[in-house]
Amino acid sequence: MTWHFTEDAETFRSAAARHLAAEPARNTAVLTLMGRAERLGWWAEPDGRVTGVLAYSPAAGLDLGATTEEAARALAARADALVSPAGVAAAPADGGPVALRGETAAVEAYAEACGRPSRVTGRMRLFRLGEPIPPDPAPEGRGRLAAEADVPLVAAWTREFAVSIGEEPAEDYTHFVTERITEGRLHLWEAPDGRPVSMAAVSRTIEGQARVHLVYTPPAERRRGYAAGATTAVGRAAVAAGTPRVLLFTDLANPTSNALYQRLGYRPVTDHLGVEFTGLTR
Repeated sequence: MTWHFTEDAETFRSAAARHLAAEPARNTAVLTLMGRAERLGWWAEPDGRVTGVLAYSPAAGLDLGATTEEAARALAARADALVSPAGVAAAPADGGPVALRGETAAVEAYAEACGRPSRVTGRMRLFRLGEPIPPDPAPEGRGRLAAEADVPLVAAWTREFAVSIGEEPAEDYTHFVTERITEGRLHLWEAPDGRPVSMAAVSRTIEGQARVHLVYTPPAERRRGYAAGATTAVGRAAVAAGTPRVLLFTDLANPTSNALYQRLGYRPVTDHLGVEFTGLTR
């Protein structure tokens, strides 16, 4: 049993193909990052079965796909292997990742085995859209695709969204939102008077799946069902475009959003944990 690492996405895809295909939703982060991660890895059992996968880059940290606790513990002992071919250490000084995300049991197993102080950065739940369920009651107004003229508003909302979830906001979100708008991946919900009152976006479809994200309603417009309208609009658009799996992550600390998405037809897949390592090995 051992971890194997590569910088080549095609080598990784070939080695882990069966595991990735068997659990595409649980492997969504690794599948999404596969083309741009600096290191990819897979855990092979004695019979050759792959039961763990990862994607790593120094800037983003380490993302685990569907990975057994045994594989996660073994990875903690090999954190120094997450080094680029040029020899750039994975950081911090002991060679381990600064940030780690993945299914809760695997992340906890890694964190315990590595022995480094850490803090929880988020507890999330992954959902997959089953049979879409229209909002009931239906919100007033209508949905529409965002347009170029909406860029300033959507950029401002994106900044507010980042602050609301505890992230350090970027200086300028113009490029970020323009990309989503020009590709037809960001929807707005309009009140009956034509004012935009909520938004939701969907990622590009990669490996047969897309993730709903950037669901935001300004505080003054909340409790009117607008977020349900915007979320339904982007989910329907992804399904209509032929995306087999529509996913989203929710913050477990927000029972309102977790209940909302289930009312719209999203079904829980697995719980995720994010941690940030705050020191060296004890």
